[in-house]
Amino acid sequence: MHGRIETRHLSKLLSKAFARPVNDIRVIPVGGGSINSTYQLQSSAGAFFLKVNNGLDAEAMFKAEIGGLDLLRIKSSFTIPHVKTMFSDGQATYLLMDYIKSANRSNKYWQELAIKLAELHKHTQNKFGLVNDNFIGSLPQHNAYENDWHSFFVNQRIMPMVKLAFDKKIIAKGFIADIEAVLNNITDLMPEEPPALVHGDLWSGNIMVDSQGNACLVDPAVYYGHREMDLAFSHLFGGFSQLFYHTYQEVYPMQPDFNKRIAIYNLYPLLVHLNLFGKSYLGDVEQIIARFI
Repeated sequence: MHGRIETRHLSKLLSKAFARPVNDIRVIPVGGGSINSTYQLQSSAGAFFLKVNNGLDAEAMFKAEIGGLDLLRIKSSFTIPHVKTMFSDGQATYLLMDYIKSANRSNKYWQELAIKLAELHKHTQNKFGLVNDNFIGSLPQHNAYENDWHSFFVNQRIMPMVKLAFDKKIIAKGFIADIEAVLNNITDLMPEEPPALVHGDLWSGNIMVDSQGNACLVDPAVYYGHREMDLAFSHLFGGFSQLFYHTYQEVYPMQPDFNKRIAIYNLYPLLVHLNLFGKSYLGDVEQIIARFI
């Protein structure tokens, strides 16, 4: 995370990036980000949203984010912010984006969010995965192609996070055996479906309301996976309106007993949070494993 931004320094960086003078800089911190420092930036060139990160992977993270936003823009009808430029000063990497001016949700916000998400999920390809790896939060997300969802879920999602948690001494070796036992027994639990393009990190904090009151997707961790991953993720951290789930079910019905699978899918985001934020998430992971072992 980066500290306070010196406006004169930022003016020089922006002038170089835009190849013209950029001044009258005003930087307003924006809360809510746990991975990057985030700001509303006002300048002679316009108003923007600025992300700053001084981590070793910052450039790779931002490049992956740009790729994810571009893919969502091509494949969906959601409002997706454009990236204006990315630059570095040797100490930190900066990502400059459209500033989304928020308004209240429209009367049909939840229905339209569901319809647009269903449309996104109907984009498919032959295998699960993506042409490149990317990130979820600040953690690498592996997207090597797999022919079936269960293999992808185990090899590219759960076990890399389990290994990382073990390496960090957050979980014990015996618990890994329990996790593997559960993963071996859930092959038939998750229904077979074609790979669907998913946002990959779909919780309320990554959905903004634009000036028209419509949903705007940000911070993607895209790949072609099981569409129920997005739906399960949406139940974490407060969940969405029931109107959203009802509408989605009408537009693109899910297989029976989805509610019984939510916890298994959410092993992944919970393991991500375990690795990012520590043992406070371990109890949630242990409860899921105990339920399915």
